[in-house]
Amino acid sequence: MQPTVPPNASPTDWPAYLLARAPAMIAYVDADTRYRYATPSYREWMGIDGDIVGRRMDDVVPAKLYARILPGVEAALRGDTSVVDREIRDDEGRHFAQATVSPDLDDEGRVRGIFIMLADVSARRELEARLRESERRFSLAFRYAAIGMALVRPDGRWLQVNEAVCAILGYSEDDLLASAFQDITHPDDLEADLALTQHVLEGERPSFHMEKRYIHRDGHIVYALISVSLVRDERGEPLYFISQIQDISERKAFEDALFRERELAEVTLKSIGDAVITTDPQLIVTSLNPIAEAMTGWSSHEAIGRPMDDIFRLRDPLTRQPIPNPLHTAVSRNTIVGLTTDAILLHRNGFDSPIEDSAAPIHDHAGNVVGGVVVFHDVSETRALALKMAHLAHHDTLTGLPNRTLLQSRMDFAVTVAARRGQRAAVLFVDIDHFKQINDTMGHAAGDALLQEVALRIRSAVRPDDTVSRLGGDEFVVLLPHIEDAADASTVAENVLQACGEAVGVGADASALAISFSIGISLFPDDARDAEALLRNADTAMYEAKMQGRNGYRFFNASMNERNSARVRIEMELRRALARNELSLHYQPKVDMEVGTIVGAEALLRWQVDGVDVYSPEQFIPVAEDCGLIVPIGDWALREACRQAEAWSRTYRPISVSVNVSALQFQHTRFYESLHSVLEDTRLHPTLLELELTERTVMEGGDHIAQLLRQIKQMGVALSLDDFGTGYCSLSYLKHFPVDTLKIDRAFIRDVTSDGDSAAIVRAIIAMGRGMHKHVLAEGVESEEQAAFLRDAGCAQMQGFLFGRAVSARDFEARIAEVDTGLPGRR
Repeated sequence: MQPTVPPNASPTDWPAYLLARAPAMIAYVDADTRYRYATPSYREWMGIDGDIVGRRMDDVVPAKLYARILPGVEAALRGDTSVVDREIRDDEGRHFAQATVSPDLDDEGRVRGIFIMLADVSARRELEARLRESERRFSLAFRYAAIGMALVRPDGRWLQVNEAVCAILGYSEDDLLASAFQDITHPDDLEADLALTQHVLEGERPSFHMEKRYIHRDGHIVYALISVSLVRDERGEPLYFISQIQDISERKAFEDALFRERELAEVTLKSIGDAVITTDPQLIVTSLNPIAEAMTGWSSHEAIGRPMDDIFRLRDPLTRQPIPNPLHTAVSRNTIVGLTTDAILLHRNGFDSPIEDSAAPIHDHAGNVVGGVVVFHDVSETRALALKMAHLAHHDTLTGLPNRTLLQSRMDFAVTVAARRGQRAAVLFVDIDHFKQINDTMGHAAGDALLQEVALRIRSAVRPDDTVSRLGGDEFVVLLPHIEDAADASTVAENVLQACGEAVGVGADASALAISFSIGISLFPDDARDAEALLRNADTAMYEAKMQGRNGYRFFNASMNERNSARVRIEMELRRALARNELSLHYQPKVDMEVGTIVGAEALLRWQVDGVDVYSPEQFIPVAEDCGLIVPIGDWALREACRQAEAWSRTYRPISVSVNVSALQFQHTRFYESLHSVLEDTRLHPTLLELELTERTVMEGGDHIAQLLRQIKQMGVALSLDDFGTGYCSLSYLKHFPVDTLKIDRAFIRDVTSDGDSAAIVRAIIAMGRGMHKHVLAEGVESEEQAAFLRDAGCAQMQGFLFGRAVSARDFEARIAEVDTGLPGRR
């Protein structure tokens, strides 16, 4: 029980009364640890219910709690005052206290009891825990911040740095703490940095931001954006700076690159051959390059600020009516728009010129349209040539007949229509018998004249709706898009044989030449359901006609062996020929008319036995490519040509040799290693070797082919583009390939002295090659008139029958041994 004091109590009773109601946690126990007194707050904190006077502590206090305070109690019973520094926690773990246990001594110094005073430190404990957690979080945030964090003394010495600062500057933490920021600041930035620092120290500003340069430990410059603020003590004296350091080197590099790109764009716009006009989103002109000024008649300072339609005036060439400016659509729809064909641009002074152009929106970094650009160029001189080239892309240059590409398109269409209507169609595959012998004995000119005459006769023998095509060489195809039955196809075949059966006058003396034909016929839908199979089956039937004695026609039937039978036969014989070393190289001279000498030779593959062709290259090389033999054959040819060229360079003089490389061989994974091995083994200087590649090989090879071309070029080996002008090489891509020589195809050279278009194309190719700093060589030169034209057009290097056929290495050596003078066509 707690003592109570009545209202009329004497003053001596007041201490007990006050203690009973005081918040202090006080208790008194005797020497036997029996409670003699305890304040209510003590009992509540200790979790004791009821009256405890006379009861022992170990009976009253919970066991776990008593075990924690027992050491202090025992010390007091020995006469020692104990202030327990560690915290004492009750069973529920919700309170923390510090206990002071003091002995109560009698007059003789014996312990007669113990005073226990408890101080509740729960609030302080929570505050300290929060403080420690806050300090821990700050320490972690400081140390592992993504940007650099540093504490810097007022004199500039580093006080504390995090890992990011060390990573940015390249120094360890110990290195930085032993130095000052002035030691690693770029000298050109130090003055401005110190001035801003002084302003903050003097209270003129609370903080500052600046871009500056540090010197990295390895010596390179680090661009940084720093934010600095000052921490002062309670008296306002500076304690330290807090610095945030962000590495902006990459951003600065981007800014520098952007500046260079802008400069490059500015120079490019002023120097390119296309006209360029830019506008704002309202199509108000913002810039013109010099070409645009010339084509519109407006100077840049006059045009800027004016509406686009005032400057860029488009008209229809027939009606002379205005054509909508494509830039309106490009900007409003946020898309790239091309100009309609045949548009003309009206000059400020009234004259006009045909143009091609494209318009596109200009975007900011967020993708918003902030303007537009139109790029255009004059096509006056190229439009006619483009039409000619477009015709050549779908027609045979020698006969004017549709080529394989156009034939394929028409066959696909005919098959589709016939299938839809339930009709029939037919394909005739026509081949001239023994044409190679005619070509070899009478020359290519006579062979070409024969092909042209045959084309005319076949065309005259078929119906108006039929298509006559030349696939190449002496192969022609006739497409009959609609027939009633097989008899209709037979009638056409007989008409062709009759029309072409009459003697043809060819050669210089126009001697009559009797020729015959083999024709294969395939019917739709009887023999095939698609155009490709229809053509393949007609080809097979044609070979059957040849096997049956030639000069006739055969219908395809299922019992016929696929043309693979012939190819399989060639393949088997070719494998035996390789084992018997029946393949050889012949060399055709390449001459330079300016110096009047042989400057090189093209190695051409031959398959001969006792000097007689077993098969022509046109027959066995495709088979070798199909069965994969072209790779070992190509490796052999490359090695043999290099060996021969090295022997000539030792015996006579250095003569370069060019070797045709098939796409399959060139795209082989080990071609580069094989080429390197050949050059090492033969000891031929790389500059004496030239590889001839087709446009298809270069254009369809992908990035690895472009890389391979660069590697070969770095090796020193020359590269040439064979049959240039007959493929589809994009001129915009040609400049990116390290090609040394463009070889003009014989198809253009043949008519160069009689056909203005061919002459224009040849001149254009020569001018383009020279403009791109590439050599140009003309193939198939057979007359002095052709040689004179080419020389006058700027093409000095030539190759063809005029200078010699392809001959064996021994015969070619005889040519080298002769004096290199008196070449035909040389002045």
